[in-house]
Amino acid sequence: MLGQWLDWTLDDKSPTPRTGRFTSGTYQLHAPGVLELTPDVERPDAHACVFSAAIHGNETAPVELLGDWLCALEAGIRQLGAPILVILGNIPALQVQQRFISTNLNRLFKRDLTATGPEPDRARELMAAVDAFYTRHTRLPKLHYDLHTAIRGSLYPRFVVEPYAESVTHLAQWKWLAAADIQAVLHQHQHSWTFSHYSKHYHQAQAFTFELGRVAPFGQNDMTSLAPMLVLINALSSGHQPPVKPANTMVFFQVKHELMRHAKDFTLCFDDNVPNFSRFEPGTCLAKDSVSGNFIVEGSPLHVVFPNAQVEIGARAALLVAVSPSAPEL
Repeated sequence: MLGQWLDWTLDDKSPTPRTGRFTSGTYQLHAPGVLELTPDVERPDAHACVFSAAIHGNETAPVELLGDWLCALEAGIRQLGAPILVILGNIPALQVQQRFISTNLNRLFKRDLTATGPEPDRARELMAAVDAFYTRHTRLPKLHYDLHTAIRGSLYPRFVVEPYAESVTHLAQWKWLAAADIQAVLHQHQHSWTFSHYSKHYHQAQAFTFELGRVAPFGQNDMTSLAPMLVLINALSSGHQPPVKPANTMVFFQVKHELMRHAKDFTLCFDDNVPNFSRFEPGTCLAKDSVSGNFIVEGSPLHVVFPNAQVEIGARAALLVAVSPSAPEL
């Protein structure tokens, strides 16, 4: 069943029964695209893990990655040793492989959300699923890896965004990420209501948004480059300690500005094919907006991440970041 769950979800099939067994545990389908796995034997190093993908429907590599992992579990090649909540976020968008249907789901994970519509309703459903999962496993350390791919190329194809929150990221996480061949880390500077931020802010989970290469259709992703990431998922799901590598093999960045779109005539002053983390020197005009005016780099160089001039008015059009002076201590 685990190997077919992704296909059934995409095909809008609701299998019965909604609970069952596999070689090392049990499964339960809580809602479309929400699957909980419970081990027969919980290992001493187990975390309560949330693995989510397809919060944006055109980001297919993480879906294929989780599919490979689920098939290995079902075949008995891998053993489950930790409770896992697996989530496919925006199913209608995933079915047509577009970013979203009506609005960006990954800006809606806030408990006082009042908006209505398909994506806001789905955000509420997913927040409730995460709340219930962590409540069932209060004695375990909490973890949430939200898996994405980026719209454009990147000077660091595999990187993570660390959400802003008062809770501290453990040093072990940086070492695990480095061993998973993550190349860069982006520290958020303020609250941003993404799915990983939800788990870190409300549940004090160790949580990250992963960018695992570039958007591509199903079957056209470079899965070889994600093999170290699969090793990390396998280790966590088995309840074992993952491999480690020095954190200073990654480059650390800090967000300095959020470039917002305020006007209909908003434009970015660089080519559409400029990769993430491209550097711009002081004096460079990065954006023009008839409401907020031009944005010009001042003082020291900035790197641009997630630029997208076509976002909704009032939404973030880019992050502007600088290299952090030092990585976490080893």
